[in-house]
Amino acid sequence: MIRVLIADDQTLIRTAVRELVRHEPDLEVVGEAADGAEALAQSRLLLPDVVLMDIRMPVLDGIEATRAICADPGLAAVRILILTTFEEDEYVVQALRAGAGGFIGKGTEATDLMRAIRTIHQGDALLSPTATQSLIRRYVLPAEPGRAAAVPPSLAHLTDREREVLTLVARGRSNDEIAAGLFISPLTAKTHVNRTMAKLYAHDRAQLVVIAYESGLLVPGAGG
Repeated sequence: MIRVLIADDQTLIRTAVRELVRHEPDLEVVGEAADGAEALAQSRLLLPDVVLMDIRMPVLDGIEATRAICADPGLAAVRILILTTFEEDEYVVQALRAGAGGFIGKGTEATDLMRAIRTIHQGDALLSPTATQSLIRRYVLPAEPGRAAAVPPSLAHLTDREREVLTLVARGRSNDEIAAGLFISPLTAKTHVNRTMAKLYAHDRAQLVVIAYESGLLVPGAGG
């Protein structure tokens, strides 16, 4: 059973999400929070598997609450799924930097929201080349024509294979797609991803995407 905490300052949103989750046999709502400080306190008390986190909340906003949760060793297993709107996309990258595993719009279909919760719970980032990479290209690293393709110093301690895997993760590839592209098993691909996360102190795959762009391993606007 996937245990979900809903953090949103709008009662209507919390009620709607709770009702949607209630009909899923493998999901349950274990708590609700009306602000970021309460989300942090509830996370420490309830140890949910996934927190659905609004960005704009009183007392403590969703970005700071995400950062606090992800920095707490006792909450290492908690995954954060950001609930957002298209107009707030500049805040999404801040949330990814803070440790969020992905984001989804409040106007999304119910089936997509349930799928997103399961995806985040499995440790995968909710990323796609058309959405998340678009945000990162706009806000993380400005394009620099002619940028050198040398290995960034911050990634020098990774093996060649780990840098290759990092590149594929940043391009939105799943473990199965990485495995197929590198002619390795999905389990081996997952092992490489996990080792790369550990070496880079990344909370999850979403942070690997940010690191890949901020380090210069991938350049905004590059194909892939």
